[in-house]
Amino acid sequence: MSVAVPLVEHFSQGLDAPICLTWELTYACNLACRHCLSSSGRRDPAELTTAEAKAVIDELERMQVFYVNIGGGEPTIRPDFWELVDYATAHHVGVKFSTNGVRITPEVAARLAASDYVDVQISIDGATTEVNDAVRGEGSFATAVRAMENLAAAGFRGFKLSVVCTRHNIGQLDAFKAMADRYGAQLRLTRLRPSGRGADVWDELHPTAAQQRELYDWLLAHGEDVLTGDSFFHLAGYGESLPGLNLCGAGRVVCLIDPVGDVYACPFAIHDAFRAGNVRDGGGFAGVWRESELFRSLRGPQSGGACAACSAYDSCRGGCMAAKFFTGLPLDGPDPECVKGFGELQLVKVAPGSAPRPSLDHSRAVPVTLQRRRPERACDENPLSAASMVGG
Repeated sequence: MSVAVPLVEHFSQGLDAPICLTWELTYACNLACRHCLSSSGRRDPAELTTAEAKAVIDELERMQVFYVNIGGGEPTIRPDFWELVDYATAHHVGVKFSTNGVRITPEVAARLAASDYVDVQISIDGATTEVNDAVRGEGSFATAVRAMENLAAAGFRGFKLSVVCTRHNIGQLDAFKAMADRYGAQLRLTRLRPSGRGADVWDELHPTAAQQRELYDWLLAHGEDVLTGDSFFHLAGYGESLPGLNLCGAGRVVCLIDPVGDVYACPFAIHDAFRAGNVRDGGGFAGVWRESELFRSLRGPQSGGACAACSAYDSCRGGCMAAKFFTGLPLDGPDPECVKGFGELQLVKVAPGSAPRPSLDHSRAVPVTLQRRRPERACDENPLSAASMVGG
């Protein structure tokens, strides 16, 4: 009699196509969030053209990828954004896109409400103006609320309210849930990672140990109604697994395509060490997903290192790869937010300034010399210029 293999074990060995594919269409953004995982702000002039993006969608259809998470930057800034959304849904690839709400007008909200294949996720990191705008910028709370009001008025039920959990908003979990309920939305909570600009504010913004426990207890009570993805499996070390994927999905069921077509194992690990290839390569995205040596290694047996001897290892599996990498901890070591406190003990041994930095920074304050090639026009660097968003 054969023994059923747990679903999570199938996931750990990788699948023929990703379950959760994140695609950042552009690094251009009208905001400069302090914790932005991709250090967005300026468009990269080498980003995929409309035709190249459609070719990727064709591949996703052939691979039977059911939906794609589109982000950025602010994806709605690209002038071909709706063209690409329509092309994806026409080719049986559903779309969930994340936005700060800047372009969710009543007309756009009505368009979204009329589609069965497009979902929208409004980013907001405080249940009050004071908490949110301190991280996302002045006026961003009002922009997000206006977008939610427009979606609710259009009859869009079940859109997502996306929150990155920080030291300053853990006490607002009930308020976030009430806000989502008020607008007929679903709350989604995401872990803060020290990725992109988040590395610079990690010590200031990541929840304290007491807040981690508060979050864990709250998720146990409300988790069935809240989306978390694979954000908080490190908290399973407290004793009970939380709803969601209790596994690091990097390169197994999750990956990222960035605006220029580079494929990374994890949306939170934008660094050369986790770059698996590029969709412009001969094999396309499918070739990267199925043949990359990096992905093959991630799907193989993993060493638990010192963590393997811990009683919580089978639950937390060592925690988040990106969180460890960008805080300077070894990948087979403890998560920096290890609930047993082992991460804190290891962090004190990390020399100041020795943790890896993101490979690219698209923040608007960064000199043009960090771009892959010089822009042809000055307006190429303006994240709100329509001309600057045209591929090619």
